[in-house]
Amino acid sequence: MSAEFAATLDIRQIAPHQRHPMIFNSFETLQPGQSLQLINDHDPKPLYEQFQIRSGDAFSWAYLEAGPEVWRVQIGKTTAATSDCCSGGACCG
Repeated sequence: MSAEFAATLDIRQIAPHQRHPMIFNSFETLQPGQSLQLINDHDPKPLYEQFQIRSGDAFSWAYLEAGPEVWRVQIGKTTAATSDCCSGGACCG
């Protein structure tokens, strides 16, 4: 995927309970082939697991920077994803 991002989300200053819904909402706006850059203060592995549940093979995940103070992840939409999670990610803060 290209190093250009459709969106960059620096969530380090966002309240934890707002982070996953914000990320999933941004992901939903992506067209297939587009990606967003996520900047976080910890490894977002739980978010990756939520993406696996919600989107299956319809997303890509690549660490661009892996700590110890900043994590940057490229999250791409590979196909038209459908969401079957009832809470938009709010279930796992």
